[in-house]
Amino acid sequence: MLAFVFLVLFSLCLFSRLVARKRRDDEPPLITGWIPYLGKAVEFGKNAHMFLAAHKEKHGDIFTILIAGKYITFIMNPLLYPNVIKHGKQLDFHEFSDQVAPVTFGYPPVRSGKFPGMDEQIQRSFRLLQGDSLTTLTENMMGNLMLVFRQDYLRETEESRDQDGAWRTESMYQFCSSVMFEATFMTMYGQPEYACRHSGMSTLREQFVKFDNMFPLLIAQIPISLLGWTKSIREELINYFLPHRMSRWSNTSQFIKKRAEVFEQYDCLGDVDKAAHHFAILWASVGNTIPATFWAMYYLVTHQEALAAVFKEIQNVLNLSGIEELKNRDITFTKDQLDGLLYLESAINESLRLSSASMNIRVVQEDFSLRLAGERSEAVRKGDVIALYPQSMHMDPEIYQDPEVFKFDRYVEDGKEKTDFYKDGQKLKYYRMPFGSGSTKCPGRYFAINEIKQFLSLLLLYFDMEVVEGQKRVTLDSSRGGLGILLPATDVRFRYRPRQA
Repeated sequence: MLAFVFLVLFSLCLFSRLVARKRRDDEPPLITGWIPYLGKAVEFGKNAHMFLAAHKEKHGDIFTILIAGKYITFIMNPLLYPNVIKHGKQLDFHEFSDQVAPVTFGYPPVRSGKFPGMDEQIQRSFRLLQGDSLTTLTENMMGNLMLVFRQDYLRETEESRDQDGAWRTESMYQFCSSVMFEATFMTMYGQPEYACRHSGMSTLREQFVKFDNMFPLLIAQIPISLLGWTKSIREELINYFLPHRMSRWSNTSQFIKKRAEVFEQYDCLGDVDKAAHHFAILWASVGNTIPATFWAMYYLVTHQEALAAVFKEIQNVLNLSGIEELKNRDITFTKDQLDGLLYLESAINESLRLSSASMNIRVVQEDFSLRLAGERSEAVRKGDVIALYPQSMHMDPEIYQDPEVFKFDRYVEDGKEKTDFYKDGQKLKYYRMPFGSGSTKCPGRYFAINEIKQFLSLLLLYFDMEVVEGQKRVTLDSSRGGLGILLPATDVRFRYRPRQA
């Protein structure tokens, strides 16, 4: 029997070799691996950055790899990024997102023809994450952060102030997750009917984390039926956003209200489908923001010079507003004040540089020759994927001196934001890309930066903080390479108390 199984597997491998794709003369180097369909998926999944760096050294700036049934052409030179991004018609992002998002979050494909005009309306709704709407979102986020801090953390630490400055100890990632998940949820979706906070938020967050752990497999289009309890957890999460439930919430953001109005225009879109769309926005709102918040907090708390400089900057902003005493008063920051926190923003951007591992993806719409620099061009095939992997740029020592070192002021020069970074003596148009590129940049990026600034500002103003001694340096979990901000491989314990001075 074993001999028969081996013979079948050998025959399948041999057949796949016979029918496997062959590289044409005008195409980039082709790496397929020996496993049919999977190709190099396993090696890529272990550590995408190191895997791609090794192939770049061997094959140069451009090469094609078979990964989980997809032929992906990687462009590894950031000087070539603008040439890829400008091909909006021949290289399309939406085809990929339309394939994976419905399967991942459980709603019907938007561009299937069943919902005419819906995609355009959804895209327009993202404008409500910018401009005047961003100001309102940011103000509401500040109020919700203060609410969570006051009720869950400041009250207890104030009560312990008399205990000789007693410290309270927490796991840092769980702390960030707890605060940011609830405050962001309330900012986006609103408050319940007869309370200022939703009940069962801890349980909802726990279910969300379980779903998020399976997210890489869902994006890889592994059938959810093969992922155990994931389907039932997703159903529970979706049910939280059913229309009859959301209709009772108050102070819902204009962004979510607009999307709900769009969904109501389509009778063939069921209530569960509408709820699934709202659940997808929850993931988009916190799935990367929470780990981004953790890394920004971790790097600041473990770098005292950075912590002191950022605290001084925040304090100066408040002093200019006439605020000197914080006790028993809530803090607010205007948009201009947040924009003026130059060193804090630099520290956040530096933590994003060190932790982001997103993959900018475009699907080739037709066979054509992708023109790059000068006379250089590469033939690409319809249905293939073109990918930019900015982590390789973020960690390039030619672009960033000591790229593995956290330098909180790396993006500050002469009292303003530093934007001049070079490769091969040429100024880079794209030098930091945690939020994607071109027309497909994350529409919520401004809100994400603002809420991280608010979270960190409140922490620094109200608490003394330090990492508990005797712990190893936290490292990146590289298994989610290509999907955004990497999670920490382990959590870290820290302690805090009301600020003593």
